[in-house]
Amino acid sequence: MNATALPLPKLLRATALRRDLALLAAVTIVTLAAELALVERKYAIFGGGFGQSQALTGPGPIAAFLIVLLACHALVVALAFLAVRALHRWLKRPHLFSINFLVLAPGFAVAALIAKFEVLSYFSDAISFQLIRKLGGGSLFDAALFVLSDGALMIAGAVAAIGAWMLALRRWAPRGGADGGGKGRGFAPRPRALACAALAVAGALFLAGGQAEVRTALGRFNAVWLARTILSQASDFDRDGWSFYTHPIDARPFDGSRHPYALDVPGNGIDEDGLGGDFVPAGLLAAPDSAPATLPDKRRHLIVIVLESTRGDALGRTIGGRSVTPHIDAIAAQGSAFPAAYSHVGFTTDSLKSLFSGQHEPRPGGPSLFRDLKANGYRIGVLSGQPESFGGIAETLGMRETADIYADAETLEAERAFGFAAKGSLLVDGAVLLREFDRALGRAEAWDRPVFLYVNFQSPHFPYHHPGMVQHLPGRPIPRSAISAKNKAWVAATYWNAVAAADAQVGALVARLKALGVYDEALVVVTADHGESLFDDGFLGHGHMLNRQQTHIPLVVNVPGVATPRPIGLTDYRALILSLLGAERGGGMSGDTSGGAVLQYIGTLDRPAHIGMVEEGGRWTVLKLDDRSLRFSDIPGVHDVDALDGALGARAARLIRMWEEARWTAHLSRTR
Repeated sequence: MNATALPLPKLLRATALRRDLALLAAVTIVTLAAELALVERKYAIFGGGFGQSQALTGPGPIAAFLIVLLACHALVVALAFLAVRALHRWLKRPHLFSINFLVLAPGFAVAALIAKFEVLSYFSDAISFQLIRKLGGGSLFDAALFVLSDGALMIAGAVAAIGAWMLALRRWAPRGGADGGGKGRGFAPRPRALACAALAVAGALFLAGGQAEVRTALGRFNAVWLARTILSQASDFDRDGWSFYTHPIDARPFDGSRHPYALDVPGNGIDEDGLGGDFVPAGLLAAPDSAPATLPDKRRHLIVIVLESTRGDALGRTIGGRSVTPHIDAIAAQGSAFPAAYSHVGFTTDSLKSLFSGQHEPRPGGPSLFRDLKANGYRIGVLSGQPESFGGIAETLGMRETADIYADAETLEAERAFGFAAKGSLLVDGAVLLREFDRALGRAEAWDRPVFLYVNFQSPHFPYHHPGMVQHLPGRPIPRSAISAKNKAWVAATYWNAVAAADAQVGALVARLKALGVYDEALVVVTADHGESLFDDGFLGHGHMLNRQQTHIPLVVNVPGVATPRPIGLTDYRALILSLLGAERGGGMSGDTSGGAVLQYIGTLDRPAHIGMVEEGGRWTVLKLDDRSLRFSDIPGVHDVDALDGALGARAARLIRMWEEARWTAHLSRTR
């Protein structure tokens, strides 16, 4: 059949207005539905999930979210519609408009999703753990995902879209029916109507910004991001990067030196960030010394073992009459256990950087244990079940440049527990790391000079079970698809078994060190990067609350009599370890390894959502910066930071000063 004889779709033969409205509705629904599905799969904005602290619950927030999202998305689609139609008229090819808009507009929307989110990363947490271990026995779709790279999938999608577009042109464009004209007037709103719609969207976005869960959910969507960016630029009158559409909003819109998160310069009489008055440090602040620490001639081996996502209350815990951490407990019994060790932030990348550098946000090339010990003649070994390039960990700390032995989830690609995963979810079982230990360090001659070995066991990583994991505790692992708040007891049981599996691998490593005769000559440190919520505080995961579940971590050393009951943070570890190795002060070492309080934050040091401190006795003080609300773990209620005085006001001031001191020290380190 000749292509020109094919009947046109009803859409292209309808009157101009009906056709245009149908085109607008179709593109709006298709693109919004696709983005909603992807965002929900990745972030679980309805009801919550792993790592989601601000889920939409209740009819009010959900309705507000949907109304504002639909308004933003529809306005962006309508403006795109008008722009594309105008372009076709300028090109004098109006007959192509309807087909082009119907086919290519969704294509560009998908391209925007790929550019912003890297589409496969959308699926990493939700789908990757369900992928088949081998290509046989699963769906063809899963098999394709297993063998295709990101680029190949994107190219395949682009080829399919171009093919659909060319087919549509071949079948219908030659007849001229899709001419963008038709009977009657098409969709052509007056400028005043468009301006009113834009003002309505602006007002709705401003009001929605006052509800944290709605604001967070809306921020996942491209149309909202575009609208906010335009509105923020338009209302940033002093061009300091803050406006009525940032959060927190700019309370001084015409003063570029004063805005949220402005660096508060010490003692200049100006309160740049609007918190606690002008910053007056408790003592002299200086950038850390970048020179490596110097160790004595007689040097002990150093073994640092990090357990992923392991809570401090794992130590001494029993499940069904069985100890969760018998091997780590044995090290503590012969050495020391620090009862008040805390991570300052709930993310692996920042935690490990601080653990080895002694700084909240170290710069690449700065002080680190790897550079310290390499300069002192140590053989450096890295055996990690995660990719240490993730988040720039290896680069910042100098792992690759100093390591004599290096194996992680990137170099051990064939050994990964899951066939397909985003970089942050790659995992290699600890048994593989022990095998690599045997290959590289399993002979006495490998220890003829001091060795610094960093081992990272990943078993407690979400979803708390992987193929080949041994069941050490009663029960069976929860399937990934069943992980939810209603099954929190099952989730917890699976998690504790994962911790027990990591503990067993610690025991296997210690047994190897003893068999080689080096354990008694080594400083052994066992700790974690952060804790984990198991729905026991209403959340699952880490990095979104400053509390005991997510920040209290184990810290055990095989040296007796060195533990302190006072809080110690990850930024104290480097100084503690170097002092136990016999180093003198210097090399950027902190003077107080016990810590009077530990600074914590959610986000980055310069732009956190929350800042907090944990003091002796496990007392938390947490300030939410966008609404300036303050919470105390030992005092009920929510307090206004600007209305406090007395003892509570002093606690708030102490927290703010700790944060500003850390920021200023980081600033000095970056600018020196």
